[in-house]
Amino acid sequence: MMIPGSKNGSSKCAKLLMTLKMFSMNLYFAFAGYRHHGFCGSLQRILKAIKSLRACHQVASEIQSIKSRIKNISEGRQRYQVEFGIDDRVTGSSTMNDSWRYSRDDALLVEEAKLVGIDQPKQHLISKLLEGHDHQLKVVSVVGMGGLGKTTLVKKVHEDPDVRKNFPVRAWVTVSQTCDFPKLLRDLIWQLHKELNKSVPQFIESISTIELKKFVKNFLQQAGRYAIVFDDVWDVEFWNEIKFALPEGNYSNRVMLTTRKADVASASCTESQDYVYKMEPLSIEDSWTLFSNKIFKGNRCPAHLMDVAKAVLDKCEGLPLAILAIGGLLASKDVSRMDEWEMIQQSLGGELEGAGKLERVKRILFLSYNDLPSHLKPCLLYLSIYPEDYLIDCSVLILLWTAERFVEWREGMSIEDVAWGYLGELISRSLIQVTRVFYEGSPYTCRIHDLMREVILIKSRKQNMVTVTTGQPMTWPSEKVRRLVVHSSSNSSNIRYHQQRQFYSFEHLRSFITISSTNPLPSKTFLCEVLRSSKLLKVLDLEGEEIEETPNEIFNLLHLTYLSLCGTKVERVPRAIGKLQHLEYLNLGNYPWKS
Repeated sequence: MMIPGSKNGSSKCAKLLMTLKMFSMNLYFAFAGYRHHGFCGSLQRILKAIKSLRACHQVASEIQSIKSRIKNISEGRQRYQVEFGIDDRVTGSSTMNDSWRYSRDDALLVEEAKLVGIDQPKQHLISKLLEGHDHQLKVVSVVGMGGLGKTTLVKKVHEDPDVRKNFPVRAWVTVSQTCDFPKLLRDLIWQLHKELNKSVPQFIESISTIELKKFVKNFLQQAGRYAIVFDDVWDVEFWNEIKFALPEGNYSNRVMLTTRKADVASASCTESQDYVYKMEPLSIEDSWTLFSNKIFKGNRCPAHLMDVAKAVLDKCEGLPLAILAIGGLLASKDVSRMDEWEMIQQSLGGELEGAGKLERVKRILFLSYNDLPSHLKPCLLYLSIYPEDYLIDCSVLILLWTAERFVEWREGMSIEDVAWGYLGELISRSLIQVTRVFYEGSPYTCRIHDLMREVILIKSRKQNMVTVTTGQPMTWPSEKVRRLVVHSSSNSSNIRYHQQRQFYSFEHLRSFITISSTNPLPSKTFLCEVLRSSKLLKVLDLEGEEIEETPNEIFNLLHLTYLSLCGTKVERVPRAIGKLQHLEYLNLGNYPWKS
């Protein structure tokens, strides 16, 4: 946030906010710890927090100084530029009433908007897949920079009825930059068996990578004509590994890749029948259609905004992700307030000057984040708990937001309905992408684009919002963390507990979550230590972990509000769970149950 008339405003305010944040956190932990350590144990912490009072007196003086400066801003500039993150919604104006209301039409409009300019390339790629009967494996690679819509295009091709008819055996594998190759092969095996209504053999969890590749190859040789998509491939090495698991057979099989890397596309398409499709930005006409659909919902752009709108759109250079993000930002503004639009235009002018296309998209996404109302920012940053390209269960996300106390109470509404409204607002701003919907149209699963995730990770690390580790010793952070998330890797189970202990303190831990765990946590001893020493834990999600009994340490977590044992081998919960008097959400199966 930049204070007018001060070159150092941004750093001063950042320091100010961090000081206040640390002071409040110290007080929280001091008083919350009283229940476990008694008065004497907590007195030391309280005294430590009180030492900060002198600094906070200085903070209060600075706040008064800032307030007096803000009063001098002209009434026509009621909000700072987008990067200041201060607007009417934050200060409680009436526009805030609409910010949490979920709009199913808005969510579906995002999906429709993504289809602008897609028909011609879609039909072109379908023809490339279907042409030729040479009984050879054919590879089609779609290459282009991030934000062009490669995944959206290939998904529409993959789901086309003609493609489904010609290739009855189909799979979609998301590779990503941090690829766990054995896990990827197991995911492919699972999808292929599901396609053919076959049960997955249990032994695939214990066999080597070489054996997994042999298994995939043998399965595909007997399965029939297949079409497999490898989405978001980052390096040639991946293709050199996976190609040995793909038999050519006698069925004219097809493989599609999406990648940002030209060398990956060329390395995968070395035969005469292979094809590389270079994805291009949207035309001026398609860009305007996407832009106006997002902001004006199919209506005409008001004449007084036309010049500003075209100037803003020109900065996006035909990149769909940038157009949707800036469109989502502008859609939240009052069309009668031209000064608001001009502020966005001016911000873009300074932010994007001299930046390359990819950097332009990232900066637009930063602006979109900064423009969010204060109650939506932690909800978006919380998505940093999920791995790259992870399909997020919206219902579980809503419960986690609620358990983390991110959701504000609204008169006449349940807290869950308000949380769904938050999700709808983030979707309508194109910061979250819907991947599946329920039959009535509400979001079922969602994801975040890789570039948006980069923005979220930067912001999350800066605010110490979430700490993510893969379980490897080198990735364990030494600083105090509030939320710890473990993304298990294929070899994380080989880590010994004593390797981590010297690195870590759990005293301030409020949330512990395991995600995408094809393997157990690095150590059950480690899990017990986390639970034993995290007395202030409020959120515990052990979904998918290989535990057979509820750890006894859980029943001493008196602040716990959310507990998920879904996907574990736990078959019953002891009566001791009654000790958890603050527990609000208990997830024991496919559906979260509220206690």
